[in-house]
Amino acid sequence: MNHLVKLPIIVVLLISSILYLSSCRKPPTVPAVTTANISDITQTSATTGGNVTSDGGEEIIIAGVCWSTSANTSVKNKHTNDSRVVGSFTSKLTDLAPNTLYYIRAYAHNKIGTGYGNEISFTTNPLVVATLTTAPVTSITSNSAISGGNISSDGGSAVTARGVCWSTSTNPTIADPHSIDGKGIGGFASSLTGLTANTIYYVRAYATTSAGTGYGNAVSFTTNPLVGVTLTTATVTSITSYSGISGGNIISDGGSAVTARGVCWSTSTNPTIADPHTNNGTGIGGFASSLTGLTASTTYYVRAYATNSAGTEYGNEVTFATSPAFANCGILTDIDGNKYNTVTIGTQCWMQENLKTTRYRNGDPIITGLGEVDWYGTTSGAYVIYNNDNINNDTFGKLYNWYAVADNRHLCPTDWHEPNDAEWIILETYLTNNGYGFGGSGNDVAKSVAATYSWGESNLAGSVGNDQASNNSSGFTALPGGCIHYKGLFDYIGYIGFWWSSSEGEAGSDTGWSRYLQNDSFNLNRIQYDKNKGLSIRCIKD
Repeated sequence: MNHLVKLPIIVVLLISSILYLSSCRKPPTVPAVTTANISDITQTSATTGGNVTSDGGEEIIIAGVCWSTSANTSVKNKHTNDSRVVGSFTSKLTDLAPNTLYYIRAYAHNKIGTGYGNEISFTTNPLVVATLTTAPVTSITSNSAISGGNISSDGGSAVTARGVCWSTSTNPTIADPHSIDGKGIGGFASSLTGLTANTIYYVRAYATTSAGTGYGNAVSFTTNPLVGVTLTTATVTSITSYSGISGGNIISDGGSAVTARGVCWSTSTNPTIADPHTNNGTGIGGFASSLTGLTASTTYYVRAYATNSAGTEYGNEVTFATSPAFANCGILTDIDGNKYNTVTIGTQCWMQENLKTTRYRNGDPIITGLGEVDWYGTTSGAYVIYNNDNINNDTFGKLYNWYAVADNRHLCPTDWHEPNDAEWIILETYLTNNGYGFGGSGNDVAKSVAATYSWGESNLAGSVGNDQASNNSSGFTALPGGCIHYKGLFDYIGYIGFWWSSSEGEAGSDTGWSRYLQNDSFNLNRIQYDKNKGLSIRCIKD
């Protein structure tokens, strides 16, 4: 037993030293950490980090950086979580405010607590306005142009508005006239409008961000001078003793809107708007004009005109002669205000034109706008315009079904009425027995009633459509206004004219008596047609 106790003195001393050192070991502490320098600073971000040099005797739970706009920042403020080991790490700071002073410290945390590195500070970059250029000006007219721009950088904040601004002074701003052309960076196009002709303008692209409004380079241009309208005059057609149809076509408005257009006429050359003239709307394109109040057997000169801000320009001059005067019963006016020439033939006085009214004598409207099924099925009065084209209405009048002719509200104005079949026979008999026809002789009724224009050509010698065949010697001035069939099909314009009588056809036929004149015919033909067919109307005086 004693030999176990008697250890060598050196062993005893070693054991004693170990026991002593064990009793003197340092307790664990918070980690030791240093803060890395700041780099990659922008308006809203930066890069930093740290280095955990000691874990303090305990395992690292988390390490990163914390930051604030106040000194002595801590993990109670915004912070990153970047590492769990001893050594260096990198941290990205985001969502920073531009042009702002920040304080940063690296930190490391173990179960004893949190250790912080040295504190450093930095200032984020300030916001700057967008960087952009102005596009060259193109498509220049007297009152408009096209420009735009390209935004190469938003300066660090979103572009909320962009466009171009312009002025007659240098360096225009958005306090001047400007366009608004969307948001964001990149290229865009802009329309400059409301400009003054023959004027120098300065243009700059602009872009607005939270930093303010930035402008591109200034470019200048001159708007085109105003020029007059370019137009032509239409040939005069539908000539009667007292009227005709012309018009024009405006090819170019000269760079400013056409505010008035029409035709003017005179018995002297080069008529102007100081002479009688029509007003036929605005804008470019073709238009038709009615010349009224003319004198029979008279030569007239006609020019289309158009007015824009540069003044009034005229088309080429055309000339025509009105038809010889026929005995008439005065000018007839319908409920819509349409005026008609009249002609006396024998004991009767007829309208010299086809009816155009949209209302009955008492003011009630006549049905229109029916589709194929409704047109075929109606037993009420109705009308259409051939091909729904108002130019046809001006020349040939409207097409009515027989129910409109027979309606006791009457299509014709007071003191006039719709002719019955017997009255048509009186006209035909008079013309036959009184030498009307080509050259004033013979009994060719067709030639005596057909207008000398608008009829399609016919190779049948002496027919209405044959050259020089018709002479309208009676003054009736029949025109080939065509018809609409009972199933809604338009047909025969330029080749056949159809006119209703107010007389019903033969019993049980559900038809009405009518007349038609064809380009290759010699007579005014009597025929029964379905009541739903659409034909022209001539009124006769009571």
